[in-house]
Amino acid sequence: MAWLRTIAIACVLAAPALAQDPPEPPMTYERLGRILFALDENAQPVGRGFQLSVSGVPVLVVTDPAADRMRAMVPLRPAEALTAEDLMRMMQANFDSALDARYAVARGQLWAVFIHPLSQLQKDQLISGLGQTVNIARTYGTLYTGGALQFGGGDSPGIQRQLIEELLEKGEEI
Repeated sequence: MAWLRTIAIACVLAAPALAQDPPEPPMTYERLGRILFALDENAQPVGRGFQLSVSGVPVLVVTDPAADRMRAMVPLRPAEALTAEDLMRMMQANFDSALDARYAVARGQLWAVFIHPLSQLQKDQLISGLGQTVNIARTYGTLYTGGALQFGGGDSPGIQRQLIEELLEKGEEI
């Protein structure tokens, strides 16, 4: 029972520190636009979304306030020529290395996407999700990574380590 009292005391002591950070307002189309324009001053409103560039990569952000959803998307290539190996590797990456971004297929196109409930989206989540989406677009066909830490238990670390091992073997000949 002493452990329960210790936890209760810790929670009471931590509560004032947690209360000091005011909660962010809900994400709206307008707030989303202000954040995106801060990231790219050349962003353009398009329908219910925005077009912008993140590190030279074109990104389309679409909102549906009625469904409380947003989607950031980067087109990668036509989906028709994807092989079973391509699809398998993307599904492995979706499990462990793409993180909050994902590979997806829609309307005959392969996409890098980040999808989130609009109203619950925090500014830092949006920025991180955009970065991860651009990273999986850039690393498609190679590392398939969102650029942050990898979630354990997947296949990607071993596949990525295989490349390093191959390079080390080639280096031994020098």
